[in-house]
Amino acid sequence: MKTQDETLARLGARIRSLREERGMKLKDLADTTGLSDAFVSRLERGQVSSSVANLIQIAQALDIGVSELFAAPQDQSRSHVTLHRHGDDGEDQSIPSTGYRWRLFAGGMPNDDLEVFHLSFPRKNRMDLMVSHPGQEYCYVISGRIRFHVGAEVFDLAPGEGIFLNSELPHRADNISEDEARILMVVAKSPQKAEHFDWWRVPSAATPPRSPKSKPQGD
Repeated sequence: MKTQDETLARLGARIRSLREERGMKLKDLADTTGLSDAFVSRLERGQVSSSVANLIQIAQALDIGVSELFAAPQDQSRSHVTLHRHGDDGEDQSIPSTGYRWRLFAGGMPNDDLEVFHLSFPRKNRMDLMVSHPGQEYCYVISGRIRFHVGAEVFDLAPGEGIFLNSELPHRADNISEDEARILMVVAKSPQKAEHFDWWRVPSAATPPRSPKSKPQGD
């Protein structure tokens, strides 16, 4: 419980710091996200946990990727060389409300064009709604079976299989395995929002699905 409380406190302090850096009042953030003033206030004080959907809304209002809500403040530089070796995995970031875990492997600086991370899906877990956001992403299944919904199409992927998609198409991913599933994910920013990633790296929905501009190609 202590670890979760510490995580909530750090998350709340980070949200408040980012909000104040942008000259936003608490009410501004609440109005932009559609959350209540009281909820945002309690969240910033580490007194309440947040759903993934709310975190995505907050990240979008602050014009950042969700991973930056959990990151320590850093400068606006760009990664030059990042080497990832066996045993250098670091610690998982977890979302208590869903049980999902993710770990950033590379691309954590604000001016990087790509982010590479490992995502663990709890057994038989699914997203409630589709999500869409600027950019592109590639997902490679390491273990388990993942069902990707992209627009009106459905793709079941086994270990060793992957999917590339335009993130502006409504999409979601479900674990249809009996056990935890793991994927390697590469996310690219859109040119229109080159200063930040707009992850949907968290498996929950921010908004109801919107109609895709074009249909993805099926297998």
